[in-house]
Amino acid sequence: MKRVSLIFGIAVVAFVIFSQTGAQAVNRSFAQRFAADTPAGDSGAYSFDKAHSFINFKVKHMGLIEVPGYFRDFTGTVNFDAKDITKSTVEFTAKATSVDTGVAARDNHLRSKDFFEVEKFADITFKSTKVEKKGKTLMLTGDFTMKGVTKSITFPFQIAGWVPANEKAGAKMGIVAETSINRRDFGVNYGGNMPNGVATLSDIVKIDLQIEANGPKPAAK
Repeated sequence: MKRVSLIFGIAVVAFVIFSQTGAQAVNRSFAQRFAADTPAGDSGAYSFDKAHSFINFKVKHMGLIEVPGYFRDFTGTVNFDAKDITKSTVEFTAKATSVDTGVAARDNHLRSKDFFEVEKFADITFKSTKVEKKGKTLMLTGDFTMKGVTKSITFPFQIAGWVPANEKAGAKMGIVAETSINRRDFGVNYGGNMPNGVATLSDIVKIDLQIEANGPKPAAK
């Protein structure tokens, strides 16, 4: 019995440590993946191209698989400083009502008070406060607001590449980023544990950003 109690105690301590550090550990692994040289590009304001951009998330269900979802309606701007990337800024807004997991009943539940409560909190927003370059890794810090709660988050990102401007179109840039948040930090507390102790829905939500952004069109000659 003492041995069982000791094992249970160790398990509880391990769970508490993971719940406090899980998101940070995941973000560190993302930073290692995204370490890369920053390609040269043109300074200016770049707007998210919705037709070629994705804001995705994943939540583990019953400890089995990660169920994906998307926000279909969003806007965003990158003010890029090619001479000093730390002076760049990023902001975006996703419409919570546009959540899409491919199942209508589940999407309607996500729009309810149990989750996003879209009638009261229509927007999910991010506004950068700092861009840092740590070795070959770019780190973005900003205020993330969901369901009326604002918290500062930091995550690695990568400028995936550039398409230079031509006579008909402005420059394009690609940005990829991944991070994770604890949904309970933002008041999304729905779901409990199954009889075996496994959560029906994970607290940790993985976020994947795949952004293509368009620079201003060249001035007419």
